[in-house]
Amino acid sequence: MEAHHPFTEIQIPQQRFYNSIPFPSVLSPNPTTTTTTTAVQCSVSHLIETIKTQKPFLDSLLHKTGAVLIRGFDIKTAKDFNDVVEAFGYEELSYVGSRSPAGRTNVVGRVFTANELPPDQHIGFHHEMSEAPEPPSKLFFFCEVAPTSGGETAIVLSHVVHERIRHKYPEFVEKLEEHGLIYSLLVGADDDHSYIGSRGWKSTFSTEDKSVAEERATKMGIRLEWMVDGGVKRITGPLPVIMYDKSRQQKIWFTNMVGWQVAGNGPCKTITFGDGKLLSADIRCECLKILEEECVAIPWQEGDVLLIDNWTVLHSRRPTNSPRRVLASLCK
Repeated sequence: MEAHHPFTEIQIPQQRFYNSIPFPSVLSPNPTTTTTTTAVQCSVSHLIETIKTQKPFLDSLLHKTGAVLIRGFDIKTAKDFNDVVEAFGYEELSYVGSRSPAGRTNVVGRVFTANELPPDQHIGFHHEMSEAPEPPSKLFFFCEVAPTSGGETAIVLSHVVHERIRHKYPEFVEKLEEHGLIYSLLVGADDDHSYIGSRGWKSTFSTEDKSVAEERATKMGIRLEWMVDGGVKRITGPLPVIMYDKSRQQKIWFTNMVGWQVAGNGPCKTITFGDGKLLSADIRCECLKILEEECVAIPWQEGDVLLIDNWTVLHSRRPTNSPRRVLASLCK
């Protein structure tokens, strides 16, 4: 049988290039001349075998670019997506006890909903579970239902963000490196999926017992202050913000400085320097502006799989008013 190169690297209008390296890299099926061969090339089974045989190439590509979009394959269901994720062979990261403010629901295997927030709400740039003792190293996203407009998962390179912010605000970055950040979040007892920061402490810690919640929180590096209304203030940190990526020998911007701006969780209250001092609102806004200026927002197509290196890429969600279903899988 004649051998074909398994992938074709294509360019799309939204890509950016840093030192001639595309961000993200986009892989599609190898173009063929016959309908039958094309169907085979695009099939999930062929993709799975290709991933297994081309794992060193894919790992190298992800390390070089930070994100890889796999587009044009016949991936239709959560089960298909789960099979694709498992083909990569990365160890699964347990989602129990995650501090995601929105929560996730298991769909099949190691596949979860990306979050439970209404699609018309914006989610700011963040590294997944950046406050956790063991954040995931890689994230997979899969578009099952593509919105007709908006709803993109925007991505941005963390080291590029760090360089720009450090150049503009060197003293601010020095203070971040010295003190880190403290995150404080007021949450209720129960979930309310109508806004970000809405995940209650009962589902966060998988218990209705406050003493058990405190024990589990302590293991996760979280302090709890109970409120008279049954809610709790979750306090985490100080946590490092500027990290060093040894494999790429560069500093990265590993934080979410957006804050939750509802239910008493304004950004000025939510995040402070590790010494307790407030962050400048003007500098915070400028940091978010830099993130937006450097990001890539590719409109989803059904069947897309986006693989992200969580150590070097931040992601966010653009709002949409049309139906949207994006699934996720987290890896150690």
